[in-house]
Amino acid sequence: MNIQHVGALSAATAAIALVLVLSLRGEAPDVALPHPDASALRDAGWDRGLRRWEALRAGIVLSVLTAAFALGIPVGLVLLAAIAPSIWIRLRAETARDGARRAFGRVLAGTESALRSGLSLPDALRRGSDVAADGLASRPLVDALRAFDLGAGLDSSLLGAARSCRDERARVAIMSLAIGIAERLPRERLADLMAAIADRVAFEERLEDEVRAKAAGVRQQQRLLALLVPALATYLAVTMPTLAVTLGSDLGRFVLIPGAVALEAAGVILGRRVVRGALR
Repeated sequence: MNIQHVGALSAATAAIALVLVLSLRGEAPDVALPHPDASALRDAGWDRGLRRWEALRAGIVLSVLTAAFALGIPVGLVLLAAIAPSIWIRLRAETARDGARRAFGRVLAGTESALRSGLSLPDALRRGSDVAADGLASRPLVDALRAFDLGAGLDSSLLGAARSCRDERARVAIMSLAIGIAERLPRERLADLMAAIADRVAFEERLEDEVRAKAAGVRQQQRLLALLVPALATYLAVTMPTLAVTLGSDLGRFVLIPGAVALEAAGVILGRRVVRGALR
């Protein structure tokens, strides 16, 4: 890629960023097409709209492209800069969902306590949602209660919320509660049902903690090995001039180093996915 190509890409990126930033001042609605990061942005708590998000991405790409041209590093890093915000927000969303999974047990316990104290089921669900103090954990119930306030049946509202719930544990619990409502169970039986669901959720939380504890040592070793490889490569490049020349050549900068980084990143991601797959 020559200087003309770099200049054209820089100008295009700057123009896109400028259009996105200027569009923030208007009253135009947000992007209507499905966005691949929309769900992650919502779960991570991003409330500034998709336009600001894409403006941030364009700014990052422009900065990396300028640095790549100034420092002589591979321009292919621009692709990594383009997807880096998506990776970051998805990691934030996963962390938020993990916290919501643990807080959902408090939602169930609060609802059960409210039912046994004599409140109606909608009021008990509101009380349980308030106890959780986690908007992501209580969001399915809040959406169901909003639909119920607008005139829909509570059982159908809960079923609709369960279908849109990403957490399998919360989906099963909400669907079980909806079935209990459809069967016209009395308040005492609904409280017993909530207690049984809460016990199941508590058992799964303990099992999840055990899996994480057993996998923590292996994942720590994996991170150390991932750091050891670039450290050894740096040491050998300093002590062996021929290796430094190879890594500084086009073969090293465009093939060897990007390939090593990609393999290490893939190993860390796969290890993370294995642990998370065992928890589902």
